[in-house]
Amino acid sequence: MKKHTVAMCGAATAVAGLLAAAPAAAAPTLSAHRAALAWKDCATEKYPKLQCSTVRVPLDHDHPGGEQITLALSRVRHTAKTSQGPLLVNPGGPGGSGLTLAGFVARELPKSVAAQYDVVGFDPRGVGKSKPALNCRPKHFAAVRPPSVPSTPAIERANLARAQAFAKACTTKYANVLPYFDTGSTVRDMDAIRAALGAPKLSYFGYSYGTYLGAVYAKLYPQRVRRLVLDSIVDPGGVWYDDNMAQDHAFNARHQAFLAWVARHDATYKLGKDPAKVEAEWYAMRDAVRKKPAGKKVGAAELEDTFLPGGYFNGYWPYLAKAFAAYVKDKDPKPLVKTYKEFGAVDASGDNGYSVYTAVQCRDAGWPRGWNQWRDDNWGAFEKAPFSTWNNAWYNAPCAFWPTSRLAPTDVSNDKLPAALLFQATDDGATPYEGGVAVHRELRGSSLVVEQGGENHGVSLSGNACLDRYLADYLRSGKVPRGNGEADATCKKQPEPKPLAKKAAGPPPSRGVRLHGLLGFRG
Repeated sequence: MKKHTVAMCGAATAVAGLLAAAPAAAAPTLSAHRAALAWKDCATEKYPKLQCSTVRVPLDHDHPGGEQITLALSRVRHTAKTSQGPLLVNPGGPGGSGLTLAGFVARELPKSVAAQYDVVGFDPRGVGKSKPALNCRPKHFAAVRPPSVPSTPAIERANLARAQAFAKACTTKYANVLPYFDTGSTVRDMDAIRAALGAPKLSYFGYSYGTYLGAVYAKLYPQRVRRLVLDSIVDPGGVWYDDNMAQDHAFNARHQAFLAWVARHDATYKLGKDPAKVEAEWYAMRDAVRKKPAGKKVGAAELEDTFLPGGYFNGYWPYLAKAFAAYVKDKDPKPLVKTYKEFGAVDASGDNGYSVYTAVQCRDAGWPRGWNQWRDDNWGAFEKAPFSTWNNAWYNAPCAFWPTSRLAPTDVSNDKLPAALLFQATDDGATPYEGGVAVHRELRGSSLVVEQGGENHGVSLSGNACLDRYLADYLRSGKVPRGNGEADATCKKQPEPKPLAKKAAGPPPSRGVRLHGLLGFRG
């Protein structure tokens, strides 16, 4: 994710255009949307009160009478006598499905709080059950891919060819809709959802990229915001190239934290007590699978995919460490292949999510068009952050070849909002701490609650009772903590995970595991 690469006058023009057009686009559709919403039961064993519906919105909000697309919705209805209205939730991405998240949030909030809201989830345009759902190049991530690190010109050419093929496939299949996949269009969809629900104001709770959605919604529709919760916050000043470069260093730090944890548990994993030795073992493993993929499935790129989730959530560390030790100490690749299938492999849903991710991020902001800058910047970052820098570069590389014109990032600064509540862990890898501080400055009157030493991405409703008390108080009453420092309140981080018991089969169903299964990775 990144810095502004568009001239500031262009950014101001684009934002002004959105501010002028967005409210007018949603207003005429209020009665039509309200009439169209028909809720039906879509309960699951975990979420027995979940209902589903759909709403039609314009593909191009500047032409509301033109082509329409369909958004899939979910909700858990309020049960209290007095409702505080809808609480729209989003898990991030771009490309994340929010349908199940509504059930999770409604269940994990205190019952007395959840009872006051219609908790509403949605699949953003192009995602999941919304139509059309994008899938530019099925099996784009099929194993075994070229190694990420372009140590030879041939490897670089192979990875460039994949990126160009993806961009071309998207252009071929979706040329008519790609210009309308961007954060601004999704935000205007969100206001159409508000209108369809018949609500004069909207409360919003977003994780990860969902924090940028929330900040942009608040910029375009400040008068329609009732409550605003942002958890694990995108730095809006780096959308999107610079944010991704910053992410490379943050994920490298998280990977080193994982390796240090393995060293502290040498009695279990027997990979050494010195983190530097454990790190050398990991990179030797990467080199080994580059030469001979484990189980003909896990090459160097797939290995990085497998361990990257550990940078989002340390609850995965025991499973990653077990596979790591089995491969290095026992010469057994089977646990590594199994762990890749659980954490790293991309299925059809992942192909869809990645298609929307690229469509939105490549359209949202300027990216370097010349590959020389990408090459120089990523080799520079790789010197200090060798874990996932090149993996992340190739993940975003289609943006170098994207067919649409580029928009300008939105200036999210705002002095017209009710108090917003922000959550941020100090050691978050996906959205580094600086993003939370930046948005706290941009949203006047906001309150920043920090998980001191926190290592995970997505921290509320993940098992930290201190954070969750602030969330519940805010949703119940609008009350936020106030302090004099950079943060308004701090909470202690959760305890580190412990190595697995010998017979443990998979991640236990903790709140953290459930939440991070819904948030996914990369978002």
